[in-house]
Amino acid sequence: MPKKIALITGISGQDGAYLAKFLLKKNYIVIGTDRRSARSNNWRLIELKIDEKVITVDLDVTEINNLIRIFQKYQIDEVYNLAAQSFVKSSFENPIQTSIVNAITPLSFLEIIRCQKRKIKFYQASTSEMFGKHMVKKQNENTNFYPQSPYATSKTFAHYSIRNYREAYKIFAVSGILFNHESPLRGEEFITRKITIGLAKIMLGKQNKIKLGNIYAKRDWGFAGDYVEAMWKMLQTKKPKDYVIATGQNHSVKEFINEATKILKLKTIWVGKGLNEKLINTDNKKIIIEIDKKYFRPTEVDSLKGDYSKAKKELNWKPKTKFKNLVRMMVEADLERN
Repeated sequence: MPKKIALITGISGQDGAYLAKFLLKKNYIVIGTDRRSARSNNWRLIELKIDEKVITVDLDVTEINNLIRIFQKYQIDEVYNLAAQSFVKSSFENPIQTSIVNAITPLSFLEIIRCQKRKIKFYQASTSEMFGKHMVKKQNENTNFYPQSPYATSKTFAHYSIRNYREAYKIFAVSGILFNHESPLRGEEFITRKITIGLAKIMLGKQNKIKLGNIYAKRDWGFAGDYVEAMWKMLQTKKPKDYVIATGQNHSVKEFINEATKILKLKTIWVGKGLNEKLINTDNKKIIIEIDKKYFRPTEVDSLKGDYSKAKKELNWKPKTKFKNLVRMMVEADLERN
């Protein structure tokens, strides 16, 4: 039986790297695209020891002719569209580019697939940020969207495009509504990694303090390595459906910090309120973390918590990594790197 061919956009990112490793173990041929496919930007693939096992293509996904050519060259069975401008803060600064990458690119893929003679399955990386200013304690596949950023609105457009093409043209296209998923491969611009790498450097005397925004925002944090399995499972079902992938628990940024300092055996105390709140190292009285209003979003999402019961029932999927183990994994990796 010939090997299946999977196309992963954004393969050099956290999810792309973990997914590539997962699919290689499933005996897939993996083709990965990225605008910066130079070896220096493939550190995640190198760290997972798979950089020589995937076919990497330097490709701008916003150019539809580039996408058409890759479908002409390879007999692709499954597409995992993970390429995105995924940093929420940057989406406020670059809303048009964010929308082109996050909304128009998935639509381009759908149009190309619609015109193919062979069946191609398509996975779209949706996000819990689409729920935004929701009115329920837990969000599931039926919860209304109320996006609070250009990033979230662009992803919502793509999400509805998937549903539309699935219903109108019977394309096997699904959206994975993934809640926050972290790992040692997370980008340094994201809050969790900013915390773990910052604390590691402070421990080693390479950094003085970390400046953060809203430390009371709550997120449902899981491990990216667990979540890529759910992506694959969605494309193996008989009927295409959208699924929420989450842990069902949430923690504040402050809780994440406290867990990380506990792992590092740092003796700390929080003092002050609001913009004056600070985390102090009680051994040397130095400020470790302070609040800076420039890191607050124009519109904040206070709390997200996912209900993954549909995925548990229909995909036989559930998260394997606990919150404390996730934080430990990230802290220890950044200590080793620095």
